[in-house]
Formats: sequence, C-alpha cells, structure tokens
Amino acid sequence: MRALVQRVTTASIRVGDSEVARITPRDGGHGLLVLVGVTHSDDEAKAAMLAKKVWTLRILDDEQSAADQGAPLLVASQFTLMADTRRGRRPTWSAAAPGPVAEPLVGAFTAALRELGATVETGVFGEHMEISLINDGPVTLLIEV
Repeated sequence: MRALVQRVTTASIRVGDSEVARITPRDGGHGLLVLVGVTHSDDEAKAAMLAKKVWTLRILDDEQSAADQGAPLLVASQFTLMADTRRGRRPTWSAAAPGPVAEPLVGAFTAALRELGATVETGVFGEHMEISLINDGPVTLLIEV
C-alpha cells in the first residue's frame, strides 16, 4: 500500500455538485490529506500498519503527529499512486488492485485510523472526485508498507 500524505490547513472533496467530505482543523492547526493506493499483494495487516504510520508520523508543528494533536484526516482512494511510469510516456496501471480488492482495504485503512482515535472523513470509492486543499509548508510525503 502507498499513501501520499499532505499536511493541510483545510481540504475537501466534491463528487458531482455535492461536497461529500471536508476537514478544517481547529484553531489554525493542521490536518492530513491522505491519498491511498492499493496493489495486489496488500492485505488488512498492511492497511493497519500504514494507518499507524500515518497517524503517528511527526510532520505537524513542533515535530508532533496527528495523534499528538488530534488532527483530522481526509482519506481518498487513488489507484494512480500505483502507476508505473518507467517506460514510455503512457503510465501502466497493472500494479493497482481492482476495485473489489482495493475498496475493502481502503475501508480497513480508514477503520484502523478510527480505532487509533483519528477523526476521519472520506471520499467516495470509484467516483470521480474533485479534491481541494491548502497544502501547508508545503509538506508532502510518500509512504509505502
């Protein structure tokens, strides 16, 4: 599994004409936008490991984690994180797990975050999403487990 994690001051997701999720951290703090990609060999144990890594990653003010600050998270699935761009100009998506495999694992990732105490908003799996964010820093990290 891969997660692209961005430290944000606000983030939201729209599907069609509707806003389906938003995080706005309190008191001028930060939250995390987490884009998640799943490959064929991933499982629930990897989802839980990735959730713990994201939740405890020290990328907020004063080297604190989202867990330390109770920062909200916005999670969206993104199969394009599994793109292979090593050859030519056209990415291949063969490493991305199909929807019936990926959707439950993105759900397991989100559930694991909530079990750790996170406040989590989510996008809609398989839908075309418009994601708006203000990346603070900018801070953007790619995490793999």
